[in-house]
Amino acid sequence: MTDITPHRDERDPWLPGRLLATECDALVPLLRSRPDADFALPVPACPGWTVRDVLAHGSAALARVLENRFEEGVFSAESNDRDIAERAGWTHARVVDELEHGMRKAGPVIAGGDPWLDLLALAEWVHAGDVRDAWREPGAYAGAGLPDALTLLVRLTRERDHVPLRADLAGAEGPLRLGAAAADRAPARYAGDAATLVRLYAGRPLTGASYELTGVTEAELNVFG
Repeated sequence: MTDITPHRDERDPWLPGRLLATECDALVPLLRSRPDADFALPVPACPGWTVRDVLAHGSAALARVLENRFEEGVFSAESNDRDIAERAGWTHARVVDELEHGMRKAGPVIAGGDPWLDLLALAEWVHAGDVRDAWREPGAYAGAGLPDALTLLVRLTRERDHVPLRADLAGAEGPLRLGAAAADRAPARYAGDAATLVRLYAGRPLTGASYELTGVTEAELNVFG
């Protein structure tokens, strides 16, 4: 059984790059195996976007990291739409090539850059789950990168003063403690699997998910909201 319990609280600057590389190994072969029609399918987690749009957004974001292009308003809805539109004439293969290049090369840049880029790496991993979910592939928001994703999620929620939460995860050795400690608030409680916990913190659809959540609303947990 894979240990999904994070073991570190301090920042590991190489963890985001490791997460991206691990996901790249799994995602890119899947993308290259799918017919063109599958890239036009809608993505439930990203209303209004197709699979191709999600991939183009992700590849553009990583290109910005590599080129250090973070102008005012970057990653706004308008900025994201422009990035996708700039790639409208590309083949699917070219979009996947750019995404793969970014996932392979962004790690050292993130490690030596501003720690806020760690959240971008987590978002890229979540978007890979969005694509799997759209294609009804197994392992959406899970897979080999899950332990690193959870470690990153724990640290980010603490640094950003999120609601304290104790997560009792199926398959974990002990509870996961997320968010900042609050003397005046008892920790909220979650019981369920790790992939559903990721969905909660990423603001993804929870249709059909089985979990227990007390002391906090789903909306309060979203790290991307």
